[in-house]
Amino acid sequence: MVPKYVAFLRAINVGSHLVKMDHLRQLFEALGFANVETFIASGNVIFDSTSKSTKTLERKIESLLEETLGYRVATFIRSTSELASIVNYKPFEESELNEDGNALYIIFTADELSTESKRKLRTFRSEVDDFHANGREVYWLSRKKISESKVSGAQLERTMGMPGTMRNANTVKRLAAKYS
Repeated sequence: MVPKYVAFLRAINVGSHLVKMDHLRQLFEALGFANVETFIASGNVIFDSTSKSTKTLERKIESLLEETLGYRVATFIRSTSELASIVNYKPFEESELNEDGNALYIIFTADELSTESKRKLRTFRSEVDDFHANGREVYWLSRKKISESKVSGAQLERTMGMPGTMRNANTVKRLAAKYS
């Protein structure tokens, strides 16, 4: 059976970086991927590939997207089985996740955070925000609108020491339910 992957693309349909989903699908098909689909217009691309190396796939996709779109698009790939594990992981109490106004976000990174980066990440914990790193994901619990947080994506990237891309956990759950 050919492995199915999800590519989480950074900087797609944010600011001036507008990309039509049919164009994105065509680019992935040009790389030889099969059964290419997009999931909402925020840079989630599902595809089949015989490649077993997600790092190789990430480099291949990033290279084509930069060449075609004219800017770097950091790419974070997870297999559908990894996606199932990500959504089944429970970094926070269910009661807190279900609290009115609270939202969970998942930040995908290329590599696992260092011990030092995890320590620095904990310094951002507050009454509004809580963070938990597990594997190549950082879970961000926001107890208010994320726009009211004192923490920015840029701060988190500096703290993590690497780029990442963030998705609402509900989006990731819907992807996992559909493809895992």
